[in-house]
Amino acid sequence: METKNIIIIAVVVVIIAIVAIFATGMLNNNADNQNMETTPFETEFMEGSFAGKVKLVDDKEKFMHSYKDKENKITYNISTVDDSDALMDIYYLQGVMNPEKRNFNGNDWNIYFTQAVEGNDTSASNETMNIIICQSQGEKQGYLIYMIIDADSKVNATLNTYGESYTDFVEPLLKSITLKESKNVPKIYDEFGLTKDQFDQQMDLIEQVKAGNQTAIQQVAG
Repeated sequence: METKNIIIIAVVVVIIAIVAIFATGMLNNNADNQNMETTPFETEFMEGSFAGKVKLVDDKEKFMHSYKDKENKITYNISTVDDSDALMDIYYLQGVMNPEKRNFNGNDWNIYFTQAVEGNDTSASNETMNIIICQSQGEKQGYLIYMIIDADSKVNATLNTYGESYTDFVEPLLKSITLKESKNVPKIYDEFGLTKDQFDQQMDLIEQVKAGNQTAIQQVAG
């Protein structure tokens, strides 16, 4: 057999193996997900269904709610502000960038993957939590879903749309979501304790940072 034919056969075998792995994994995940319990939720600004058994743990704020999946060790925080795009620009300074873009039920979603260390500044551990942020900006308000996966969660979390955390939890959630327009949506600058002018000044600096202005970086850091 000629060498080139051996190479072609080898490549075909590798491709078949890769396809089999992906097909088996995805089919199994989808089958498991179809049998997974779902939990409906409804707020003034959003409604849908979580995958898994999820309970409301905090709804003290009208436009911010927290839910917990104890079995899978996942926390969901959902909220709304007038300008979620500005918030994501702020997160850009913390290294959150280059989202995956999806459209479900006519809603455009930006999906960000990031990580954080458990604990606070004084009691931080070496355990890393995986975080998926889903953001959608409408004409009058923005919507945010934070999926926080504990370091010891059994859910396979990756920094892309191929992990179980996305395929079996985030995507089904987004497919179920209905977004609703609210009255008296929180202003993003109020959330940071700033006036609109002060916030606009900070956002101008952030835009300069994104453009590579080193002086602006120092001003933001200061």
